[in-house]
Amino acid sequence: MAKRKSDEEREAEKHYTPDLSAENEARAAGFSAVCGIDEAGRGPLAGPVVAAAVILPPDFELAGLTDSKKLTAAKREKLFAALMQDARVQKSIASATAAEIDELNILRATHLAMARAAHGLASPPADFALIDGLPVPNFPLPSKSIVKGDSRSLSIAAASILAKVTRDHRMQELDALYPAYGFAKHAGYGTAAHLAALRAHGPCPEHRRSFAPVAQLLPQAELPLEF
Repeated sequence: MAKRKSDEEREAEKHYTPDLSAENEARAAGFSAVCGIDEAGRGPLAGPVVAAAVILPPDFELAGLTDSKKLTAAKREKLFAALMQDARVQKSIASATAAEIDELNILRATHLAMARAAHGLASPPADFALIDGLPVPNFPLPSKSIVKGDSRSLSIAAASILAKVTRDHRMQELDALYPAYGFAKHAGYGTAAHLAALRAHGPCPEHRRSFAPVAQLLPQAELPLEF
């Protein structure tokens, strides 16, 4: 029985269409500047984790806007440009570095990037956040977490586009600085080619030393402290 329910839920998720229902619900509760927040880059072995916070106008529409993972790179770039150029869309993009990830751990660093993105909204400042995924403890704003939020909330979907494309652009920049690793191709994820480059060249300054495939290549003295 539980297995059938899980299958039904997964099937339903394929048909989610993001809208402004969650944003409107928060406005009806008395909040005026409701932002959607999402992140990109929790899983890679290198580079920052990037978060974006977005406030959309109540009547916002943008054809094709949905969870960034459902889109091709070309469609993400097109939507990214449209969102960045639209003066009605309030947006803030922030990150936590590889060094911060090693110091805090990836979950705390992700939450830090999300908080930084929320604080970056100044005109107007956000007073409520819709966050993709699980609840974020001690978030600096009143908030609601929505599982699969990037497929259900337009503002979270917009944040997912901004975070993903911004991080991809950053990994392209890092590829130019550290061409031996192929960052532009795999964005820092642990592909076979990336792991082979790590074994051949060792980690660069942008590698996350607290992640096992990188830590295994480090001398004991260079390993991050246990959390």
